[in-house]
Amino acid sequence: MGGIFPLQQYLIETEPGRHQSLDIAWDQQKQAWYHLYPDQVLVPEDGFHWSGPYKNWNARCAECHATGFEKNYSPRTRRYQSTAAEIGVGCEACHGPGEAHLRWAESAEDQTQSPFPGLNARGFLVDFASKSSEVEIQQCAGCHSRREPFEDGNPLPAKPFHDSYRLALLREGLYHADGQILDEVYVYGSFLQSKMYAKGVTCTDCHDAHAAELRAEGNAICTQCHSPAGNAEFPSLATRLYDDPSHHFHEADTDGAQCVSCHMIERTYMGIDGRRDHSFRVPRPDLSAKIGTPNACSDCHTDQTAAWAAEELEKRFPDSVHRGPHFATSFHGARQGRRGTGADLLAIAMQKSFPAIVRASALDLLVRQADAGLANQAAQLLDDEHPLVRAAALKLQEAVPETERLGRVLAALEDPVKSVRIEAARQLLGLRRSPIPPESVDATRTASREWQETLAAKADFPETHMAIGGTALVLRNPAAAISAFTEVTRLDPQLVQAWTFLVRLHLSQRDFAAAQFALQRGLAANPGNPDLEALKRQFPG
Repeated sequence: MGGIFPLQQYLIETEPGRHQSLDIAWDQQKQAWYHLYPDQVLVPEDGFHWSGPYKNWNARCAECHATGFEKNYSPRTRRYQSTAAEIGVGCEACHGPGEAHLRWAESAEDQTQSPFPGLNARGFLVDFASKSSEVEIQQCAGCHSRREPFEDGNPLPAKPFHDSYRLALLREGLYHADGQILDEVYVYGSFLQSKMYAKGVTCTDCHDAHAAELRAEGNAICTQCHSPAGNAEFPSLATRLYDDPSHHFHEADTDGAQCVSCHMIERTYMGIDGRRDHSFRVPRPDLSAKIGTPNACSDCHTDQTAAWAAEELEKRFPDSVHRGPHFATSFHGARQGRRGTGADLLAIAMQKSFPAIVRASALDLLVRQADAGLANQAAQLLDDEHPLVRAAALKLQEAVPETERLGRVLAALEDPVKSVRIEAARQLLGLRRSPIPPESVDATRTASREWQETLAAKADFPETHMAIGGTALVLRNPAAAISAFTEVTRLDPQLVQAWTFLVRLHLSQRDFAAAQFALQRGLAANPGNPDLEALKRQFPG
């Protein structure tokens, strides 16, 4: 079983060691069964069927729902021998191994100083008592984020986030153009956009981590800081009356008077699980009117237009500073393929007053239209203080000539953060004509090994084998590419791109029978797919 409230999802062991999460879940409030995806009718051969790779507990769930988890997947046997210290989030999931803490607790010696090197005074690996916002937030973010893991199981607590994961940026399909939540992205990517994060607010300022509850009910959770009294820990906060109709213009104790209704819109995932956007944004119905993003006003006033809401806010807050230019218009234009957004995206990336995730996302969008000029201008961001920006700027260097690109990639191989080093190792694939200087050989080997290890840790992911196949193509190793794409089609027959690659690779090897067989299997799994049908028309007869 997984989860406690508002739903429980049940696991089925389909073979020794392999656990799959059933699509039928238990609604704790209604005390009834319900289907997580009622509109889906999937056959067992579909990658998204409950028995498929995307619903596998060992690969997709256990890392955040078990303590001391090790996946232990064997690509050769395609079997799991997963282990965990305990099922559920135990003390050691956040604080680290507890043996030294127990010895400290049983010690009669002075307990104000830790006798254990590298541990805090109580024998813990993570010193949450130091009130370091980054230590705490990154520890929580390991599970409360949309990200790609680098390791086979739980990273050791206190390991920096960007040494353990690649964070998903504000991409189309995940976030709206203005950064609001769209898909199930959890919390970290939203919180990074907020002023509260920038000012040092931590998760436990609002949440009781041990009770898994808020520290106060209703608006009281917000007025512990946002009030005439303020909060001495955040001296830059404006002290004024917020929990009052003069601010929210709604009758007290109604839904409209709740701080979260306007500043933390809620979206429902897994059928009944409501989760709130943690970017703590001011509603922008004016943006909704321009580019179609959602806004908190229209969430409630469904009978009114976004333009109406924008006019109302302008009347009620005539001097607001929250109606100026927004990165959303540039992001929206770039997503729509509009020409001429490159300069705006670069300006956003250069503007250090923007959150790092916004700046990195601007560079990510810029990759689609970058030329050598824009990439060279962005090169200064390879030394940015934030690894998200450095990694995104590195990817942008694909647009510059190899002679200029090589030095930038080699420098990034020695970056202090693993996510940047791995991106540098990936960039080396496009530098096949340039010899690695002797002084960079060790860094090249180290970063390449780190990248290979991250791929090996996700050998049960279809997307991993897509990456391996693409790498094999760059390295001109058709046999390895065929092997990788074949594994993709076994794990997820609906990944049409893998079938396309397989057919074309077999054709390039003049193995027409294998190409025809791959095409037939691809069409059987994806009847009428236009890309595969187009390939079919290329075959004689």
